[in-house]
Amino acid sequence: MMGMNPKDLKKAMKRLGMEIEEVKAESVTINGTDGSKLIVEDPQVMIIKAKNQPTMLYIIGEPKKVEQPKESKQEDQINEEDINLVIEQANVDRETAKKALIESKGDIAEAILKLKGS
Repeated sequence: MMGMNPKDLKKAMKRLGMEIEEVKAESVTINGTDGSKLIVEDPQVMIIKAKNQPTMLYIIGEPKKVEQPKESKQEDQINEEDINLVIEQANVDRETAKKALIESKGDIAEAILKLKGS
């Protein structure tokens, strides 16, 4: 199937009893479990269904790997309660408290001590 024209692929699969549906898409994004992200811009996408088989997606295009900044992953793990506690204890604004928590990798005590200068 490598190097096959999408129209020829569609005809061949229909002959094998597979149901094919083309999907018009601007982009396809695949989010990896490790936080990585693949994006295919202007792809050709087909949904392929065959009897007694799981549904398959066929995506044609050039994937681009998008790096996620490590800081954004840490930001997701910091909750509002922690931020509010640091604001209250260190007497700082929200952004300063959030930044201190990110830098201390979520360690509330370390963030407060750092902000108080101890």
